[in-house]
Formats: sequence, C-alpha cells, structure tokens
Amino acid sequence: MNIVVMNGSPRKNGETARMTSAFVEEAEKRGHDVRAFDVCRMDIHGCVACEFCHGKGNGQCAQKDDMAKIYAELADAEMLVLAAPIYYHGISGQLKCAIDRFYAALYPTAPATLKKVAMFLASGDPDMYDGAKFSYDGDFLGYLGLEGCGIFTNHDADVEAKIREMAASL
Repeated sequence: MNIVVMNGSPRKNGETARMTSAFVEEAEKRGHDVRAFDVCRMDIHGCVACEFCHGKGNGQCAQKDDMAKIYAELADAEMLVLAAPIYYHGISGQLKCAIDRFYAALYPTAPATLKKVAMFLASGDPDMYDGAKFSYDGDFLGYLGLEGCGIFTNHDADVEAKIREMAASL
C-alpha cells in the first residue's frame, strides 16, 4: 500500500513525531511504501484561491513550492496519515496550510486510489481534540468518503502499541 504521512509538528522529537515514527516503522516492516513529509520544514505557501488548478491548470497548482512533492505522492496514495499537535483547539497551522492546498489535488474528488485516512494528535490537554476531530470527520470521512482507520492521541493508553496494531492490520 502507498501511504502518505504528513507530520505537522515543528518539534522533531515531540509526541507527534513519536507517534508518526511508530506508524512508519511498523508500516514499512509490513511491506508498505511510506512517504513521510515533515511539513514544518518544507516551503509550503498558503492557497491563494486563484482557481488556476481548476481552470487552465487542470489540477495543477499555480504555486511552485514544496507542495509539488506531496502532490506527486498523493496521485497514487492509498492512505493518508495526518499528524499534528493541537494549537488553539485545532491542528497546527503548518499542517492546515498543506491541507488547504489539497484543493488542487483532491477537489472535487480524491484520486481513485485514496481509500483510507488516520490522524495522530498530541496535546497537553486531553479535552482539546474536538476541532481536529471535526475536520477528520467532515473533510476526510464525510467529504472525501475515506475509510477512517482511527484518531490516535498522546492521551490514549499505550498509543504507540495501538498505532502499530493499526499499521499491522493494513
């Protein structure tokens, strides 16, 4: 399975990175092709709503930045993993910026190969996940119709083991 992982945490060794690493390690061990992107260290600009992608661009974004690397992998991805810390009740701005740019590649529908999604979230407060869960449910399960493989948080008991178990079940 081709899997795109997008880590939206600026902390290289934080909780989000720990969960992401557990997934990548287990998925690769099981023979999956995993492409992990550390969006906080990439040059990704916000969507400028120019509509080039849905006109002359035929699905290609007018902006020429590192998002092109993610677009290339999304084209035949079968699973998307979104990982982020919670900042002010939602996912990090860096990951949100990249997700906003999905407009060029995933609107009005996702590539036919994309079937699954999972989310890894980290917060200092166990009650701060509602905004991210709303996006997961509405944007990815509802709008794109992807199969949910779960939302995992750093407050889940044995979260790394649960993430590894999910990766092993793919």
